Amino acid sequence: MRHEDGRLLVERAVANLRDGGCTRIWVVLGAEAGRVRDEAVLGDAELVENPVWKSGMGSSLRVGLAALAETDAVAAAVLLVDTPGIGADAVRRLLDAAPDGPSALLTATYKGKRGHPVILGRDHWSGVSTLATADVGARAYLVAHADQVQGVPCEDIADDTDVDVPPEE
Repeated sequence: MRHEDGRLLVERAVANLRDGGCTRIWVVLGAEAGRVRDEAVLGDAELVENPVWKSGMGSSLRVGLAALAETDAVAAAVLLVDTPGIGADAVRRLLDAAPDGPSALLTATYKGKRGHPVILGRDHWSGVSTLATADVGARAYLVAHADQVQGVPCEDIADDTDVDVPPEE
C-alpha cells in the first residue's frame, strides 16, 4: 500500500488527480477501507465504500459512478491506486484533450495499448456500469464503443505498470 517515497498509494493517486487538474475527487474504498480512513491524508476527497470489493474492480467502478451520479459532475477521471507510475502529467494531458461536456470518452495509451487514466463522460456512465463486472472495469464498454474512444498517448510521461501490492500487516 506504500510507494517507495513512503506515501500510501491512495495518497499519491489523489495528489496526482488533484495536481493534474481534477477539482473534486472521490475515492472508492475496498479491502483497506478502515486503514485508509484512519491513516491516509486525502484532503477534501470524498470517500465511498464498496461493500462488495471482493467481486473485483468492476464493482468499485460501479460504486464510484453511482456516487458521482448524485452530483452535477459531467465526467469522471478514473485512476487506479496500483499504477503509481502514472502521475499528474498524464491526468493533465487527458483533461486537456477531453471535450467539454458529458460525451467525453478518452483513455491514455501506452505504445498503442489502452490504459489509465480514463475519462468517462456522464453519457457513458450507465453503459459502463452495466458492463463493468469482476476485474473487467470499463474495458468491455470501451471495446464495444471503440469508434468513440479517443486515445491519448502517454508513454512519454507515464509508466502504466500495475503493481499488485499485498496489504501491509
